[in-house]
Amino acid sequence: DAYKSIFKDGQLTHAMVYSVYMTAIFTFLAMIVTICAAYPLTKKRLKGRNVINFILLFTLYFNAGLIPEYLLMKNLKLLNNMWVLILPLMFSPWNMLIMKSYLQTSIPDSLEESAFLDGATDFEILFRIVLPLSKPILATLSLFYAVGRWNAYADAKYYITKKALQPIQLILSNMVLSSSLDAISLSEG
Repeated sequence: DAYKSIFKDGQLTHAMVYSVYMTAIFTFLAMIVTICAAYPLTKKRLKGRNVINFILLFTLYFNAGLIPEYLLMKNLKLLNNMWVLILPLMFSPWNMLIMKSYLQTSIPDSLEESAFLDGATDFEILFRIVLPLSKPILATLSLFYAVGRWNAYADAKYYITKKALQPIQLILSNMVLSSSLDAISLSEG
């Protein structure tokens, strides 16, 4: 009977499909941002590399807090929008640091220098040499991003009030909380 009521309602199936869709978009965009941040920071010829690196890693230690973040999302008109669950978490300085370290230790400079001498641009080097040799770190970070987004529900609790935009994790969390409260009220009565 419980399964019939779940599938009859349709909310859980919609939330499941929506969560998979959102997680796929989030993972794809987060990997692009991570690659675009990590790869240039591995180049010694990049001017201001240490300053940029410091600014990006500074966010590991300090953040504005929940209230300023909520006000920012409200001012950007992202509340009750799928993008409020994607954009704020899209850049992870920790994952960028992992990718940067991998690229510095695993891709020999001589390989990139020889391609550069042969006339390859930085984008050609990235797409034809670096990324094909970086499949293990790409798979690992994609998994980190996908699992992180899939398991997150607190941001949806803060920013999403429309039922159609709630991910499956928030709905399941609310169901567990509701059943716990029902069990407590029955034991008191």
